[in-house]
Amino acid sequence: MDAFTAGLLQRIRATESDLSRARDEGDEFLVEVEQGELDDLRRLAAEHGVEVGATSV
Repeated sequence: MDAFTAGLLQRIRATESDLSRARDEGDEFLVEVEQGELDDLRRLAAEHGVEVGATSV
């Protein structure tokens, strides 16, 4: 796995974790921010052929 793929997958995992935490805390604004970030990261992964797999969120 190259550095780009590893870094992208790490960012996706971190964002999923942040999104889950925001949902647990009931912070609707942060949920929207994190969901937007996650959508962007998933789009970037798809554009570069990076397999994201099943997500926890």
